[in-house]
Amino acid sequence: MCGIVGYVGNKPAREVLIAGLKRLEYRGYDSAGYTLQLPDELVCRKCQGRVSELEAISPGNAASSTVGIAHTRWATHGEPSHRNAHPLSDESGRIFVVHNGIIENYKVLRKELQKAGVHFETDTDSEVLPMLISQEVGKGRNYSLL
Repeated sequence: MCGIVGYVGNKPAREVLIAGLKRLEYRGYDSAGYTLQLPDELVCRKCQGRVSELEAISPGNAASSTVGIAHTRWATHGEPSHRNAHPLSDESGRIFVVHNGIIENYKVLRKELQKAGVHFETDTDSEVLPMLISQEVGKGRNYSLL
């Protein structure tokens, strides 16, 4: 089963996210990942395998970030792999999404987005989400999660 952890606070987000993912390990999963927010960039790390493998990957300059999202994935669409692990991003790398569940009409949405010139990197159904959000933001709509 997939699991999602998010954090906004004063502590280093990566530590909180990894601890949260470890608490979800009993649920079973095939990959894990996180995205950390810095003032001018988003840093994503992910892997196929255990949370301990993710923990071993350096966050680089994002170690001090206090905002982030994380995910453990149980493959439903697309094989278990680094490429299909969450978080997933739009083409610009400015929008990252973690998602639990199944998007029933993702094939239709994917085809429409591809006709509009969107390039997909994964085999997941969830990748349509950051692409759709990116298109809406590109239309001048102003959204904020915080």
